[in-house]
Amino acid sequence: MSQEAELIIEGKSIKLPSIEGTEHEKALDISALRAQSGYVTLDIGYKNTGATQSAITFLDGEKGILHYRGYSIEQLAEKSDFIEVAYLLIYGELPTKAQYDEFNKAITAEYQVPEALKTIIKAIPKEAHPMGVLAGLISMLTSYYPETTVENASADEVKKTIVKLLGKLPTLSAYLYKHSLGQEFVEPRADLDYCANFVNMMFSEKGKAYTINPC
Repeated sequence: MSQEAELIIEGKSIKLPSIEGTEHEKALDISALRAQSGYVTLDIGYKNTGATQSAITFLDGEKGILHYRGYSIEQLAEKSDFIEVAYLLIYGELPTKAQYDEFNKAITAEYQVPEALKTIIKAIPKEAHPMGVLAGLISMLTSYYPETTVENASADEVKKTIVKLLGKLPTLSAYLYKHSLGQEFVEPRADLDYCANFVNMMFSEKGKAYTINPC
């Protein structure tokens, strides 16, 4: 049964519906308060205000709790790898082995980026802010993959776009890092897992292999 609170302002009754979150936390929806009464609320430091509803993240800073899709951050950090957590965030559940293998294989196949982007990166000033440059490079990817910008995309088309971004972002990020150091790019390796591949591209150098800590 839904609950609501009643707020009396200048003799006028304002109904505030209650909301229950993903982990049974309670809240009052004051979204229509200003329109109905002309009043706003004051919450210094936003300690009592939720900015949005989320089915992905639950956070309780006072208790030190951070959950993703119902799983604690400690549990995910200890027992799941990057690909598993990415799948969880996107699809709402941890993957089966078959789903994991399919997702991982699709991402690995997208490690390579268009050669022209390498030329563009080399022409960018080394001191340029990497986030601004990365945002520009991601926008440029749409020129090579116009299907990723289709309106009203199907679930399959959205999945393909997600996979492309997950595959190419580590490569572009590593290239930008290498460029800032004046070092040659290290090509992605399909024989390494997602994080190991990223670390290898970041820290290997020509003629000097980087030993990856499996932990």
